[in-house]
Amino acid sequence: MSTPLTVTRITHACQLIEIGAIRVLTDPWFSQTATYYPGERSASSVAGLGRIDAVVISHEHYDHCDLDSLVSAGFDLAIPVIGPGTVASLAKAKGFGNVHAIEAWESATVGDLTITATPGQHGVHEVTFVLQSGERTIFFGGDSLRVPELDTIPERFGRIDLAILPTNGLCVRPMNLEQTVMNAQQAAELTAMLKPTLAIPHHYAFHSGRLGDQMITKTDQDPRHYADAVARIAPDLAVRIVLPGTPVMIP
Repeated sequence: MSTPLTVTRITHACQLIEIGAIRVLTDPWFSQTATYYPGERSASSVAGLGRIDAVVISHEHYDHCDLDSLVSAGFDLAIPVIGPGTVASLAKAKGFGNVHAIEAWESATVGDLTITATPGQHGVHEVTFVLQSGERTIFFGGDSLRVPELDTIPERFGRIDLAILPTNGLCVRPMNLEQTVMNAQQAAELTAMLKPTLAIPHHYAFHSGRLGDQMITKTDQDPRHYADAVARIAPDLAVRIVLPGTPVMIP
């Protein structure tokens, strides 16, 4: 029998991944500012998460690395935090005492869980992740662009049970619409290479407020564009668009 695998999207790229008895929180975000709006309800407060065994963070942008919210809510600072060096430095400065800095193709372990950083590309230094426990393998795409090295993940890690990918194609208006996140088509092309049992889009509801959307960011907020692109490119692959707070069990 396969190790149970469940994922619950909290909001944005903040996911609660449960592999057997292991509970992993990704890219925490529990607040908002004048130019950072989740665009959807959060399914949980920090206190409502329950036991967490590890926190995995792809990069230091506030909407993926909301360490202040964790600290102010009394989160246990002894819980392992895993991320690239930039994140590790921030976590240590906030008082987290069990911090693992890993870069692309490096790994850390927490109990029976192995976290391997995989390549990423964004407006700041970013890694993506492969999480493995038992016979289960999950790819977590943070909010990276699509980079060619990610196509090698199945060869390196074997079958992928779950792929969680950003899809909003965020572009920065003051930087001549420079793209910093993969769009629906690019995410679908990566999905076709990963061939997961299930693919779930995230990082699409986010917006910058009425003025910010006009002056700072341009995004695609409709995850159906990703689902449609996967259906065209790889019609045998399953995609599920998930509302915050909905647990999804992966067969």
